Amino acid sequence: MASISIGLNHPNLNHQFSKHSIKLSSSFHLSPLPPKSFSSLSLCKLRGSRLLDSRLLARAEDNARGKSSSSSSIQGKTQNPDSEKQLKGLISESGTCDPLCSVDETSSEDFEANYQPKTDLVKALAILAAAATGTAAINHSWVAANQDLAMAILFAIGYAGIIFEESLAFNKSGVGLLMAVSLWVVRSIGAPSTDIVVSELSHASAEVSEIVFFLLGAMTIVEIVDAHQGFKLVTDNITTRKPRTLLWVVGFVTFFLSSILDNLTSTIVMVSLLRKLVPPSEYRKLLGAVVVIAANAGGAWTPIGDVTTTMLWIHGQISTLPTMKSLIIPSAVSLAVPLALMSLTSEVNGKEQETPDVLASERMAPRGKLVFSVGIGALLFVPVFKALTGLPPYMGMLLGLGVLWILTDAIHYGETERQRLKVPQALSRIDTQGALFFLGILLSVSSLEAAGILRELANYLDAHIPNVELVASAIGVVSAIIDNVPLVAATMGMYDLTSFPQDAEFWQLVAFCAGTGGSMLVIGSAAGVAFMGMEKVDFFWYFRKVSGFAFAGYAAGIASYLAVRNLNIALPTTLADIPFLSGS
Repeated sequence: MASISIGLNHPNLNHQFSKHSIKLSSSFHLSPLPPKSFSSLSLCKLRGSRLLDSRLLARAEDNARGKSSSSSSIQGKTQNPDSEKQLKGLISESGTCDPLCSVDETSSEDFEANYQPKTDLVKALAILAAAATGTAAINHSWVAANQDLAMAILFAIGYAGIIFEESLAFNKSGVGLLMAVSLWVVRSIGAPSTDIVVSELSHASAEVSEIVFFLLGAMTIVEIVDAHQGFKLVTDNITTRKPRTLLWVVGFVTFFLSSILDNLTSTIVMVSLLRKLVPPSEYRKLLGAVVVIAANAGGAWTPIGDVTTTMLWIHGQISTLPTMKSLIIPSAVSLAVPLALMSLTSEVNGKEQETPDVLASERMAPRGKLVFSVGIGALLFVPVFKALTGLPPYMGMLLGLGVLWILTDAIHYGETERQRLKVPQALSRIDTQGALFFLGILLSVSSLEAAGILRELANYLDAHIPNVELVASAIGVVSAIIDNVPLVAATMGMYDLTSFPQDAEFWQLVAFCAGTGGSMLVIGSAAGVAFMGMEKVDFFWYFRKVSGFAFAGYAAGIASYLAVRNLNIALPTTLADIPFLSGS
């Protein structure tokens, strides 16, 4: 009896190492193989042998083909004819290995057939040439003499790369970071002195880092709660199965969930729920569109519900309670109008029978209710912390993260099988590249602000469009096409608190319009993009079925805001007099 054991050590996509062992046992005897004939084992074409570099695999195949088949033949063949069939059975007709000894890698032969070194060389040379051209252009004397125009062109090129990232196959985070550094280099060339630019950059970095730290803390807290299945406490309480009622329930549950979480997380949670409530259909797509509209509307009326409102809140353009009082009604109207119109469609009224019961889902992790309560409490405590201490909001977010970190370490102490429920594992799952994208965009916009370009643009708009309502409304419409983060960042650079004081009508309208305007197109918000990916919805379906309803809600929300503002409708004084919220 003999046994062949082949150990394959290979890194997976997360650069973690595992070991696969394949053992073939039979009643035949094999003679020792010569050292160089190890590659003959590639008859099995082990697609998962990542231990060897692809070039080594190709070289091994070449050596094997160059040797005589007799040098690596098995002496005496076999004493049992069935054993040869067992070995051949591992090899499919296509020349690939049986699934038991193959993974998602191509074999060395496939790699050799498809590898095109010339293409890689051309790409590398093209990138080097582009970098050299950019460096030469930046060092040109024309850049120093025409700094504003050079920065505007550079920003336009970079932003075009972000918009068309799918076509160009370049990640927008990388483009954003490259654009930010390039803009600040141009700013340093055109500035009176380097010391001035360093001071401007230090100030901009301090402001931008507050937002990035805030987002990283919030995303980690939400990820920890989600890992414990904490959101089941919310979704499991949706018991209605009537199509029209379910439409409204899903809409307003998402609306209030998004006011605490970010709109992207709320969309992922609710669309996952819809998959368990409703079978694939036009009706489920319509419910998913409702989630997008509700997530964007819900994030617009609280300081922690959307990135843009968070930016305005951190920099002092809006405060907590006045914003919530002024925007909750317009935000609710911007959701209620599309819901009312969608309730009249055939996709909703045509459903004669109720949807089936909720399918079985994952159970809540141990102490999931505790983690959910502490996590949501940490998010809600951030505005209170800012009002009580006067410190920036990101400090309150980091405080909540620290408390949740210690809590999860304590309740899962010694439970090695539950490492994924702890903060270190959650940090590996959060959207870090999204945070880097915000970093690149905000630093890019701050360079334009430092150069005075945004102020010139603001003066132009004031001269030609003196109506602030039209300016804010236009920002919302444009945010359906262009990401709202740079739009709001640019607006903050164009107008300071001397132009419009804190909680002025303009800032509140910007917060509302930038948050809800993205619902008009499915590509206009992170929530819409997530919905596209999860439900395989295309741009034109959303445009035909939903965009009109979303625009009606957007316009109705603006009208309701202006009506509430002119009528001075306010919350009861008992709520308005809460000490720690009134001035936060």
